[in-house]
Amino acid sequence: MIGIAKQIVRTLTEAGHKAYFAGGCVRDMLMDREPKDFDIATSALPEQIEKLFSQTYAVGKAFGVMHVVEEGHTFEIATFRSDSGYSDGRRPDAVIFTHAEDDAQRRDFTINGLFYDPLADEILDFIGGRDDLSNKLIRFIGDPHQRILEDHLRIIRAIRFKNTLGFGYHPDTYAALKKHAPLADKVSWERVRDELNKIIMARRAEVAFEDMQDTGVLPYVLPELEACKGVAQPPEYHHEGDVWTHLMQALTSLPEDATLNQHWAVILHDIGKPETFKIAERIRFDRHSEVSAELGEKILRRLCFSRKDIDEITWAVRHHFMMTELLNMEIGKQRQWFLDPRFPTLMQLFYADAMGTTPSSLHLYNQVKAAQEDCLRRFPELPKPLLTGEDVMKNLGLKAGPRVGEILQEAFVKQLGHELQTREEALEWLSTVTHST
Repeated sequence: MIGIAKQIVRTLTEAGHKAYFAGGCVRDMLMDREPKDFDIATSALPEQIEKLFSQTYAVGKAFGVMHVVEEGHTFEIATFRSDSGYSDGRRPDAVIFTHAEDDAQRRDFTINGLFYDPLADEILDFIGGRDDLSNKLIRFIGDPHQRILEDHLRIIRAIRFKNTLGFGYHPDTYAALKKHAPLADKVSWERVRDELNKIIMARRAEVAFEDMQDTGVLPYVLPELEACKGVAQPPEYHHEGDVWTHLMQALTSLPEDATLNQHWAVILHDIGKPETFKIAERIRFDRHSEVSAELGEKILRRLCFSRKDIDEITWAVRHHFMMTELLNMEIGKQRQWFLDPRFPTLMQLFYADAMGTTPSSLHLYNQVKAAQEDCLRRFPELPKPLLTGEDVMKNLGLKAGPRVGEILQEAFVKQLGHELQTREEALEWLSTVTHST
C-alpha cells in the first residue's frame, strides 16, 4: 500500500503541487509500526485532484477532502487548509486553502501533525512532533483549550492515544482535558462509539478506562460503568475487590484474538451489579445478569450498535452466570446452545469472568469447553432440522402458531441428542405428539 501512496504523491508532485504523507501514518512509521492507511496532504485543490485521478469521490469537497481509489485501496487526499470557527464543536465554519505549515497548526496533537515527503525521504515538523514522540508525550498543538473547543471528540481521542501508545500527557493537555470533560457529552454517539471501540480493543484498555474516570470524562460517556467504581463484592468470592476492579481484570484477561463484541460483553457483564446490590446472609446481586443485559442493551443502543451486535452481546451477558446449568442440561438441548452462533462470545465471557475473579478457577469453564469441543466434533455445523413447520401442521392438523414452533424445537433437541436420526423416525415421533401444551 505504501508504494501506491508514494505513486499518488509522485503524480501530484509532477503536476506541480506539493504533496506529503500526513498525520497518523507518519507517526506510525516513525514508531516502526505498520500504518493502517496513508493520508495525503497537498497544495492541489479538489478540482485539480479530480483531474489527476480517474476514480475520485468528494467526501468533504468544501473542506478540501477527497477520496482517491487506486488498485482497490482508498486514500484520503486533503488540501492544505486553515480552519476558521467551530460553532458546532466539530466542523470548521469556514476553511482557507493555504500551505503545509498552517495545515499542521490546525491539527489535534503534535504527534499527529507531522508530514513526510516520500520522494525526498524527508520529515517536515512544524510543531515539535518528533520531540514529543521521543518523549512519549501527548500534547495538543497550540492552545489546548482552543483545540478541544474546535472538536470535542479530541477529549476522548487524547485518552485513546495516550493509553494505546503508552504515552503520558503534557501538563497543559491534562489540565484542559479535566476542565472540558463535560463537553464529551456533546459529541455524537456514533463518534463516541468509534473511539470506544478502538480503546476497548487496545491492550491497555483497562488503563484507558481508569484514565477516563480520572479525567472526569467517563460519567459523560459510560455513566453505568462509572457507577461500578467502589461497589463492594462478597469478599469470600472476590478477593480482587470492587465491581470495577473485577471488570477491568476480566477485560485484561481476554486473548488477543477476542472480537470486538466479546470485549463489549466482558465490560458490560456485571454492569447491573450496582442496581442489584443487597445484603442478606452476604452481599448479593440477585438477577444481576438480567439487569446487566437490560442496561447493556440501553448502552449499546445509545452508542448506535447494530441490532445483530446488540443481540449477540446482550445474549452473552444475560447467560454468563449459567455454566453449571449448562453442564446439567440434557445432551440435545446442551448441543443446541453449543451450536448457537453467539456461543463463542459466551465462552469468552465465561473465561474472562473466571479469570477476572481472585482466586480464579477454570474448573467449570474447562468442563464446558470439553463438552463444547465434543459437540463440535459430532456437529461441525448446525444440522438441517428433520421436520418442517408444514410437517407439523399437516400431520397434527394445527394452524400456524406458537405450538408449531414448540414442537419443532422439541424435535430439534431430540435430533441433536441423537434420539431422532432420520426423517422417518422424526415423523413417527410426530405422530405421538399431542396438540396442546
